[in-house]
Amino acid sequence: MPLNPFFLQGSQGEQRLVQDLINEQLKIYGVEITYIPRKFVNKQSIIEEVQSSKFDDNFLLEAYVNTYEGYSGAGDVMTKFGVSLRDEVTLTISKERFEDFIAPFLDPDDYELGSRPREGDLIFFPLGSRLFEVKFVEHEKPFYQLGKNYVYELQCELFEYEDEIIDTSIQEIDTQVEDQGFITTLNLVGSGRTASASAVLAPFVAGNTGYIRSITLLNDGSGYTSTPTVFISTSRSGSPVNASAVAITTSIGGLNSVKELILTNAGAGYTEAPDITIVGGGGSGAIATCTIEKTQKGVISFTITDEGSGYTTIPQITLDGPVGGGTTAEAIGVIDSSNAKLSSIRISNPGIGYTVDIPDVTIASPNIITGVGNFEYNDIVVGQLSKTEARVRSWDSDTKVLKVTNVGIGTTVSGFRAGEELRSDRVVFVGVTTTGTLGIRTDKITGIVTTGIIVGAAVSEISGVIGAGVTVLSIQPSQLTMSRLSLNSIVTTTQVGTGVTQFVSYNIREYDSRDIYDSYSDNDEFETEADAIIDFAESNPFGTF
Repeated sequence: MPLNPFFLQGSQGEQRLVQDLINEQLKIYGVEITYIPRKFVNKQSIIEEVQSSKFDDNFLLEAYVNTYEGYSGAGDVMTKFGVSLRDEVTLTISKERFEDFIAPFLDPDDYELGSRPREGDLIFFPLGSRLFEVKFVEHEKPFYQLGKNYVYELQCELFEYEDEIIDTSIQEIDTQVEDQGFITTLNLVGSGRTASASAVLAPFVAGNTGYIRSITLLNDGSGYTSTPTVFISTSRSGSPVNASAVAITTSIGGLNSVKELILTNAGAGYTEAPDITIVGGGGSGAIATCTIEKTQKGVISFTITDEGSGYTTIPQITLDGPVGGGTTAEAIGVIDSSNAKLSSIRISNPGIGYTVDIPDVTIASPNIITGVGNFEYNDIVVGQLSKTEARVRSWDSDTKVLKVTNVGIGTTVSGFRAGEELRSDRVVFVGVTTTGTLGIRTDKITGIVTTGIIVGAAVSEISGVIGAGVTVLSIQPSQLTMSRLSLNSIVTTTQVGTGVTQFVSYNIREYDSRDIYDSYSDNDEFETEADAIIDFAESNPFGTF
């Protein structure tokens, strides 16, 4: 039987009235939540699996709390990893409000199903200052009153962080995950100081200098798994100075051998060439010999008078040449990566022909003298050589320790390199007060004082207005045209910001890729301790089958 033609069964006017009443009730009885849509950053190309995502936009929205008696869900559960919080909350939002004031600002290239709330989006619940993740969106409850649905029911549970990027520019939201996720450590160089050293010449012992002039490697050996030890026989003169050297190993075609021997002290008082023995290191076969100089002086060692600081790369060391002719001595520095200081100086060539005057030693300045600026939470830092990106979690300007997360997410870059420059580019905004009204859904800001604003400048977040973060395309008297639709609310006498880019720069002393702050991320430590007990690299103690 057909419906009664004398009664309206859900006319547009009735539906409009019901929607307005629902919107009004939500504004009266609801709470003001922040809706944060999930943006997919990187997908696996074969099965479209989301590998990384971020939350960098935010929308204020009124919502009614259905679970008014408290959080639902499993509550607080004790697990072997500690207490797990499994609180849930159910919220009701206006369908019209979402479709009119949020959906138009979701770029379909970044957001899927941007026309409705989506599972995986976040809700910031202000009453408990907590982040919840939307697990299910019910769009048919209540069921077609007057032939239409008016609300979305969002079933949410407490958000569990998994290295997503959260950068909404709202500190109260962004800092919710400040201590969560895989956090690694960068030790940076704050300030540098040039090192200094003095040379020591070979003395005449009974008219004989007797220092080692050069070392020749006769056989580089093989099988060296670690650095072997170099023994040089002692000098037997009246006032001897015993020579010493270190071995440098190399690997070519999978064969580990000794590359060269470098003097750390050329010795003095030798009447004949000393014996050189190379032992240890897991290999064998390396043989070396040397020549000595008896009549002229050369540099046999160095005394470091100031270790300096800020050395993340080996500095160049130069010496004055001998007066009247001869061979200029040459040296190689060694830095301590734990404190970025010059730890020792080795002799690559002791030189010959020096007389009474001790040559001056010039050590190059550290690669960074003074770090610039201070990092801020959620800054993006970039290694200038490795091109590795990460996000700042915390920065200690006294110890120069920088905690970062999201290292190289979405790229194939492996990590930061010691010695490279770490830089953070940041746009510093300058507020400009408007005098008129900002229009609804327009790409133009009218009534604004445009003094000091230039085309291409970034526009900062506008208080109370959704969707800012664009650039200036053109400037007319009291009007800016921006790069996209960015405003969706009438606002008067507010602030809009533009600015210029500044940068923070330090050099990396050391990068620790482990998470040493999570008590449950101890796999590396467990593995190290296990290797000390059983070394499977040598043999399997349980036999072979």
